[in-house]
Amino acid sequence: MTSIHYISKEFLSIKEVAKIMDNSFHIHLSEEATRAIQKCRTFLDEKLKNSEAPFYGINTGFGSLCNIKIEDNEIEVLQHNLVKSHACGMGEEVPIELTKIIMLLKIQSLSYGYSGVRIDVVQRLIDFYNHNIFPVIYQQGSLGASGDLAPLAHLSLALIGEGDVYFQGQKISAQEAHQKMNWKPLTLQSKEGLALLNGTQFSLAYSLWCSIQSDRLSKFSDIIHCISLEGFDGRIEPFDDRVHQNRPHPWQIFTATRCRNLLEGSEIIKREKVHVQDPYAFRCVPQVHGASKSTIDYVRNVIEIELNSVTDNPNIFPDTDAIISGGNFHAQPLALAADFLAIALSELGSISERRTYQLISGQRDLPPFLTDNAGLNSGFMIPQYTAASIASQNKQLCTPASVDSIVSCNGQEDHVSMAANAGTKCYKVVQNLKSLLAIELMLAAKALEYRRPLQSSATIESFISLYRNEVSAMQEDRILYKDMHQTVQFLDSINPNNFLINE
Repeated sequence: MTSIHYISKEFLSIKEVAKIMDNSFHIHLSEEATRAIQKCRTFLDEKLKNSEAPFYGINTGFGSLCNIKIEDNEIEVLQHNLVKSHACGMGEEVPIELTKIIMLLKIQSLSYGYSGVRIDVVQRLIDFYNHNIFPVIYQQGSLGASGDLAPLAHLSLALIGEGDVYFQGQKISAQEAHQKMNWKPLTLQSKEGLALLNGTQFSLAYSLWCSIQSDRLSKFSDIIHCISLEGFDGRIEPFDDRVHQNRPHPWQIFTATRCRNLLEGSEIIKREKVHVQDPYAFRCVPQVHGASKSTIDYVRNVIEIELNSVTDNPNIFPDTDAIISGGNFHAQPLALAADFLAIALSELGSISERRTYQLISGQRDLPPFLTDNAGLNSGFMIPQYTAASIASQNKQLCTPASVDSIVSCNGQEDHVSMAANAGTKCYKVVQNLKSLLAIELMLAAKALEYRRPLQSSATIESFISLYRNEVSAMQEDRILYKDMHQTVQFLDSINPNNFLINE
């Protein structure tokens, strides 16, 4: 039996969105949402019928054409022209996983009852979602102000039988998809095209996905660091709670506690050490990882506010008899958050690459490049090259998008957020971080073997045992890209929470 999620005005958390996605929930409108949508639409119809006043985008042109009045008999044409003219996306296609999130977020935003659309419009979006029909959207084209116009226009094209969709895994025309489902394409009425195109759902979907992934990868960063620390024969003292209470950043304290828990019971960490201090990449993990966690937490709060917001324009307020043109479509909060998140995740990748480098440096009784027959074998020399390349690309991707702005729409839209670019950049940083952690894990697992017969903690040994079921230890040179890709797949396949039981 398919699980159902009811769209309502109740607070929607990132965790709830992740649950909806992971379990392939079908979505339905709650009675509350249905009433709110109908009430707003009825108010708008009555307002247009009884008033000659211009209302932006409803009976006027768009952007710098906002002062041009549109006749009543042309309002439907206006909305269809808007969707078709704004579908100007370029670049790579948005992954289906992200498209599904965009659809859910658009449904949620329209359902608060401040956008003026009919039930039919929201229901058709729900039908697409529940039948896994995904409009083809392109990644480039949004300035993150006036909403994510170009990508959301591609989403909206499908509703009126234009553009392309993925239907049962195949790309076909939206018109053909309608025929297969025995549906008639929607005829948009006043405000509906604008409500569909306005909004921050493209930028939000990318930021949301990155937020969900950042939580997972932050946990893996801590776990894999502890494996590296054991392989490097590192010290436990930098994780002593007394040190962190002297500089009580909450996530720094949390990270130190997590590392102590992960290492609890290890024979390796308890043995007497020859060296007095470890390099920063090991010793300063509570400070570095903790600062990134603090950023992840901040971004989570920004995203959850946006998840529960109405971001199209104008907003319609039936209870106070008002239609107000504002700027909730301006995605500056998301742009700043996505830029900040990318920087925080890049730092997790940067310090990971430094640990990778230390593991192959021939220190602490480890052989150079973690191979017993160096010279004949190159061992793990080149994975560090790859990690350096990826870490460097992440740094390049961290040039903020949010500090940029290009005037558009003949000067009417004179400051834009570039949140879409911030989100798609952050998406790439997330993917890169996963690759960097996979490379570190591959080397850390090998370094740990040089500490045998000593055992690490039960938690770490369990993690390594699972990993070795997927990727065997390398004894002599072999083709390593396969191991690297399998390690990424391993990280995708397991839940880090299973190894954080003391939390």
